[in-house]
Amino acid sequence: IKHGSLGDLIQANGAIKDIKNFFPNRKVFLLTTTPYSIFMSECPYLDGVLIDKRLPRWNLFYLNNLKKTLAKYDFSKVFDLQNSSRTNFYKRFIIKNVEWSSTETALEPGQKKKDFDKDPVLDRMEIQLKKSGVETEFTKNIDLSWAIEDISRLVKQYANSEYILLFPFCSPKLKHKKWPYYRELIQRLKQEFKNKYPILLAPGPNEIKEAIELNGKVVQDNNEPINIKKLISLINGAKLIIANDTGPAHIASHLDKNGLVLFGSHTSAEKVSIESFNFKAISIKKLNDLDVETVLKKAKAKLD
Repeated sequence: IKHGSLGDLIQANGAIKDIKNFFPNRKVFLLTTTPYSIFMSECPYLDGVLIDKRLPRWNLFYLNNLKKTLAKYDFSKVFDLQNSSRTNFYKRFIIKNVEWSSTETALEPGQKKKDFDKDPVLDRMEIQLKKSGVETEFTKNIDLSWAIEDISRLVKQYANSEYILLFPFCSPKLKHKKWPYYRELIQRLKQEFKNKYPILLAPGPNEIKEAIELNGKVVQDNNEPINIKKLISLINGAKLIIANDTGPAHIASHLDKNGLVLFGSHTSAEKVSIESFNFKAISIKKLNDLDVETVLKKAKAKLD
């Protein structure tokens, strides 16, 4: 079970691969939400994807139907990679009497979940799988090669062979993750590099208006937002990436792309396992206090 968000689902890819490798003769299904169902249905480590609309728990009609649907598959083991109050509810009422792997099964004697949850997310996932007897080769070494496709047509439309890719967006519910100076940064990047590196933006469906106002090149496919596989492929081809703490930043990290992620005090880069050898965080207490010159200097150093 992994409901989302995009970054969380990307981070679960390694664990899913390890589970499939450990149970090569078992059918492995993912229970997730609608936005990620098509993307994950193409994942080679899965035999199928089931959709959970996550309707309110007082909607007994929906819960009963979900229970009936899941019962048809006669699952023998559940790996709860979401570890939420909702999935704990499912364990008690929806998928009962099945061997269950979760944070609770990963705890040491006397250890509390709130203390365990302070550890980096990929460390926790690895401990959970190991406690269930699963060998973990890819949980912390996530392989997204299956999601990369040829997007040369798209790149040719918006850039030459090299481009800088920015992700100035974030969920409307998580505005504290949003650095407010991307428009000025884009202006300065254009001045610094002339036309050597086009500045691309890849907005989601609700971010297009904002992207246009930032004066970068807005990447779309036939006037529609690009899908997740094209997004991953676009990130994979970028010369440099600068992003808020969002799903695309996690993708960039696990592709070990040359780039920067901008962090306030909402959490730490270590806790969300977002840094890699080439993808680094700039952390500051208040994102509003992170000036453009600091980001520009770090970006230029990455491109030297």
